[in-house]
Amino acid sequence: MPADLTVVLADGIKWAGGSFSLVPSEQVKACSDIAHDHGAYVSSGGWIETVLRYGDDAVDQYLKEAKNVGFDVIEISTGFIMLNTSGLIRLVEKVVKAGLKAKPELGIQIGSGGDSGEAELAAETKKDVGDLISRAQKCLDAGADIIMIESEGITENVGVWNTGVAASIINGVGLENVMFEAADGPVFEWYVKNYGNEVNLFVDHSQILQLEGLRQNIWGNKSTWGRVINPAP
Repeated sequence: MPADLTVVLADGIKWAGGSFSLVPSEQVKACSDIAHDHGAYVSSGGWIETVLRYGDDAVDQYLKEAKNVGFDVIEISTGFIMLNTSGLIRLVEKVVKAGLKAKPELGIQIGSGGDSGEAELAAETKKDVGDLISRAQKCLDAGADIIMIESEGITENVGVWNTGVAASIINGVGLENVMFEAADGPVFEWYVKNYGNEVNLFVDHSQILQLEGLRQNIWGNKSTWGRVINPAP
């Protein structure tokens, strides 16, 4: 490979849910070391909502252990719990105070985060996108590093993609401040096609090469092939 050719496949890795809790801490640390050696950050998945059941001391211990095993980012998921804005902000501030980056996860779909089907979620209705934007901005003001946007209700478990919500979030919060879940090829291709190759996306590890190929203009279909522009810095 030529010395001047840089290939960037992933900015960071994320443990699925609380899967790291099933692995010996020394092995979690070893995985973190590998990621750091290759310039990638390490993020927790949704797990802090489980720790919250045991009180503030448990949260403090969780953050301490997360830092000890090499985590850089703590995801604050609200998919399985009802958490008001003030409580969410306090968690963001606690994470930042612990020397970690906070990544709140917000969404519009009530009942998301489980195995509910499309019909079940449709019956639950959706949250107001304006409220999501307000909560996201308050989290950023409190020190959050980036906002993760849950795909359910937008591009997952819906009959028709709710692309207007994605547009409202980007326009209201800023493209650089949000990361969208994009679990399928057509989904991340749509984001790149509409918002450029620097849009922040969370994909499965099996899709990294496909996404990076699209970003680098060496993969795509008839609507994207040869059309992705990489402007000079």
